[in-house]
Amino acid sequence: MNIDIKSSHGLIPAIIQDSETKNVLMMGYMNEESIQKTIETQKVTFFSRSKQRLWTKGEESGNFLNLVSIKNDCDGDTLLIQAKPVGPTCHTGADTCWQEPNDANYGFISQLENTIKTRRENADSEKSYVASLFEKGINKIAQKVGEEAVEVVIEAKDDNDDLFLSESADLLFHYLILLQAKGYQLNDVIEVLKKRQK
Repeated sequence: MNIDIKSSHGLIPAIIQDSETKNVLMMGYMNEESIQKTIETQKVTFFSRSKQRLWTKGEESGNFLNLVSIKNDCDGDTLLIQAKPVGPTCHTGADTCWQEPNDANYGFISQLENTIKTRRENADSEKSYVASLFEKGINKIAQKVGEEAVEVVIEAKDDNDDLFLSESADLLFHYLILLQAKGYQLNDVIEVLKKRQK
């Protein structure tokens, strides 16, 4: 690892990222000794500028950051450390030092899940297709998922990629609705898949 600590007055900024959610948890400073201790103990350790000593995150609270990997950037003057947090990272008790929850985020899919949730809560079935499905109940939602699944299979056998992708989008959309009707989200399914991984 080519780290230019001398040009950084002996300290280098370290960005801490959750290795699973990919959320940024905090930023701290490290020196050569803290980097070495992090590697040896597999617990992220910083150089505390206020205490003027090495400081292992979690040494008092028990909320350690278990090391997964260390990478340096293209200039060798910033570290990206991926870790598995044990409890909240911030001293305030928040998941991150930006006071954000450390939830898994699947980009547009997570936004879509939030939209489905909002439309369900607003329950305006005259204006919202999603709300109208929830109003009709679990049997109707499950039926729609079945119909969309059949349409995906039919389009998979044909040569029209646009229709195949369109029907696939319909299936995924209705499946996300079904998950919420059952009290789940996509992340619950992902956790099951992770347990199956060998």
